[in-house]
Amino acid sequence: MEVIDQLLAKNGLIFAFLLVGLLIYFSYAISKYLFKGRIPGVAIAVLSALVLAFFGGEKGIADYPVFAGLAILGSSMFRDFTVVATAMGAQLSKIKAAGVAGVVALFAGVIVTFYVGAILAYFMGYTDVKSMATIGAGACTYIVGPVTGSALGVSSDVIAISIAAGVVKTIVATIGTPLLAKYMKLDNAKTALVFGGLIGTTSGVTAGLAATNPKLVPYGAFTATFYTGLGCLLCPSILFIILTWFF
Repeated sequence: MEVIDQLLAKNGLIFAFLLVGLLIYFSYAISKYLFKGRIPGVAIAVLSALVLAFFGGEKGIADYPVFAGLAILGSSMFRDFTVVATAMGAQLSKIKAAGVAGVVALFAGVIVTFYVGAILAYFMGYTDVKSMATIGAGACTYIVGPVTGSALGVSSDVIAISIAAGVVKTIVATIGTPLLAKYMKLDNAKTALVFGGLIGTTSGVTAGLAATNPKLVPYGAFTATFYTGLGCLLCPSILFIILTWFF
């Protein structure tokens, strides 16, 4: 057993990739067979990771030597790499193809969600502007929240709340979309483009539209894809600065 512990400790990063891969695999299996796709696998994976982190120390389960590789995999270096990689995949020509409505929906979705989330955070007792901004960013998506929180230097507890806010939004989007699609007239490509830009959480939009009309999925996912990148740019910078004017 000691030999295995030493082997895993020396190959911590590789073991971390294996653990994350297994977590995602089982999360998607649970989503498919237990929840019939109603709750996205990514949401289950994020919630599972938060539960595991709760049973760890200051750095989650990475405080245990055998899981030390998770601290590297979850570090700012890998986080920034994924954000840059996402941004590099975005093409301005494709954003323009969404039309004015799609672009306006993107900006409106990020800005409105950020400030609504920040105000709710204030009433929850998080009155310092950095925590408000982080939770507001988390309301955009569970990726924008941690990126904003790390940039502003908030505590891990606040970042965890921002992630939870994003996960809740994903689940609500998944379940609520097919129920409200008729009232939103979500039955054509243009409204799907606008919907994806307003909601933003790619997994939630994709799962929700798949349950509504699978033909609309590419259009909603198209604008939702750019939402996270836009949020990572605006939330820790311009939107945060504007928030400091009032709090």
